[in-house]
Amino acid sequence: MAASSTSQVISLYRILLRESYKFPSYNYRTYAVRRVRDAFRVNKNVDDPKTVERLVLEGRQSLALIQRQVAVGDMFQAQKTVVE
Repeated sequence: MAASSTSQVISLYRILLRESYKFPSYNYRTYAVRRVRDAFRVNKNVDDPKTVERLVLEGRQSLALIQRQVAVGDMFQAQKTVVE
């Protein structure tokens, strides 16, 4: 994997985690963080450039989904749970 591709993947990982931590609900927040970490852990040994490109595209789509869901969650906040 090229150096620019590696930095792009690491940047996407950090952004996904940062956005996942913005969920107002504890349950959604922990689920999103766990899914992001698991997805990157499973695909950490992928070397094929086409596959990496496809996975980065899927990651960007997931980022857009997370950002939309965080916005919706901010509009309709529920009461905090005991864990929070």
